Amino acid sequence: MLSGHATPEGTGRFASRFPTLPAGHFRDVQGLRASSLGLGTYLGEPDDATDDATVRAVRAVLAAGANVLDAAINYRNMRSERAIGRALTQLVSDGEIRRDEVIVSTKGGFLPFDGDRPADSQRYIADAYFATGLVEPEEIVSGCHCMTPRFLQDQIDRSRKNLGLETIDVYYLHNPETQLERVRSEVFYARVRRAFGALEQAVASGKIRTYGVATWSCLRVPEGSRDHVSLERLSKIAEDVAAPAAHHFGFVQLPFNIAMPEALTLSCQSVASESGPALLAARALGLSTMASVPLLQAKLTRGLPPLVHEVFATCRTDAQRAIQFVRSAPALDVAVVGMKRPEHLEENLSLCGVAPAAHEDFMKLFRG
Repeated sequence: MLSGHATPEGTGRFASRFPTLPAGHFRDVQGLRASSLGLGTYLGEPDDATDDATVRAVRAVLAAGANVLDAAINYRNMRSERAIGRALTQLVSDGEIRRDEVIVSTKGGFLPFDGDRPADSQRYIADAYFATGLVEPEEIVSGCHCMTPRFLQDQIDRSRKNLGLETIDVYYLHNPETQLERVRSEVFYARVRRAFGALEQAVASGKIRTYGVATWSCLRVPEGSRDHVSLERLSKIAEDVAAPAAHHFGFVQLPFNIAMPEALTLSCQSVASESGPALLAARALGLSTMASVPLLQAKLTRGLPPLVHEVFATCRTDAQRAIQFVRSAPALDVAVVGMKRPEHLEENLSLCGVAPAAHEDFMKLFRG
């Protein structure tokens, strides 16, 4: 496995190799220099062809000046992590990058298959998780989600092996609000507390560097909703588990795009008794942010309205405009974009050379 982790020196070195990229492309993210675009690896079949395409995408992304790679253990049945690991091992071995230059994030919470989807998924879960004593049946929610300390510790080790990394830079609890489908809020936060304790132990043992929550709905629904989760409360739990100045809860990932702007427009997160949207609440709490689905799984690659064309006049396609919307948003650090086909990589990664929109131009989209 590759030793080390992303460092301020390493990520700064990476950024310095791209002196012609505009101001605003690299951002300070928990002390690291992170690119405003990152590679997402969610979509695709669990097959060799998609593995090879992912390896090529990792190479293209890093060559273009983007140093954030995002996965989850359940993406393509562990194959997304393994493809990233294969690419990084090759690149480091060839001397094209160093381990400390790249920020790698992954996620745990959903019970993953291994390589292929089994013919009998319930039998697989029973054999791989129940029979081994890794998970008790009552610890699983909705037939697919678990975040007990024992399970997370196992998943972190599997992800490290898949990625070929001794240390994962960012480890997310994956859609923790799934638990709220079956348990009350107080039970949910008690489970988060135990999970955060396990993640702090993983930091102490050098298996991860920092952790966060990767969410779908819970940070962008009104307070009082069944699946609402308080960022402030999560931060306080981290402080209780470790200490206010010593905890490693540092990241939030959530959906944000032109069609789903709630992370910036819906006041649903209270910090110090003041309500605001999730992105601004995260910034107030010292958390870094990554946006998922900036293209809404290709639904925003065409047909965007004229005002969007006007605001993002430096972009030549709607896919670029949709990504530019995300990377130009206040308090948003990284847009994680899924891309594998060469033409999409060229189209999307050309934005590394385009400055994010000015704040006053971006805000034109929210007036009237």
